[in-house]
Amino acid sequence: MKRDWDRHTCARRGHITYAPDETDLRTRLHAATALGTAWRCLRCGDFALGEPHGSGPAENAPLVPRGKALRDLFILRFLAVERLLRGLLIVVAAWAVWKFSNSQDAVRRIFDENLTVFKPVTEHFHWDLEHSPIVDTIRRTFDYKHSTLLYVAVALVVYALIEIVEAFGLWWGRRWAEYLTVIATAAFLPLEGYELTEHVSVLKIGTLLLNIAAVLWIMLSKRLFGLRGGVAAFEAERHSASLLEVETAAGAVPQTA
Repeated sequence: MKRDWDRHTCARRGHITYAPDETDLRTRLHAATALGTAWRCLRCGDFALGEPHGSGPAENAPLVPRGKALRDLFILRFLAVERLLRGLLIVVAAWAVWKFSNSQDAVRRIFDENLTVFKPVTEHFHWDLEHSPIVDTIRRTFDYKHSTLLYVAVALVVYALIEIVEAFGLWWGRRWAEYLTVIATAAFLPLEGYELTEHVSVLKIGTLLLNIAAVLWIMLSKRLFGLRGGVAAFEAERHSASLLEVETAAGAVPQTA
């Protein structure tokens, strides 16, 4: 069963109505009922009882996302939530690196002391814990300079801020955020691909595929970088889906006898 995005959204958030000054258009959007005046919702097209939420020239009416535009906004907001959660996790990682940079020696002692606890188990399975790749990687971080770790923490904070800015921009459907998301995500795709050559995991594969799909979908559906007609075609598509645009076009069609 096909999902009706317009009515589903109106059921959750309420209708949006507008009374245009143009007489013919106003007549088609208005209805008098036994319960009172009613106006057509700019999102779902149903008549809603009550006074309109706004009035004025049709060109000043709010451009309410509906149909495909509303579905696209839902996808953008899903990506926004994912970006926000990722940004917050990176902030936590930056804080951890900063704390570690100030207490490397203490952390090294705690690590070496507690590593012996796992030796009986690893020896039972004939696993050389002392020289395992994971332990070697952790020990290498103990040798990093304090300044290097601070640079890493700052870089993580900058990355987190980019993700959080993307999240808020995507949530509100801003075009600049779509460009930022495509550029920032595409820039890290080679690094994500390289990480797969080092260690393959379901999470890494899923993240890489999600980011590739997000880049392609945003570029094509939002007509970025001049694709599919660019911003002019994108704006024309948005306005063509507007209820007022549809009603205006319908009223402009000459009546035949």
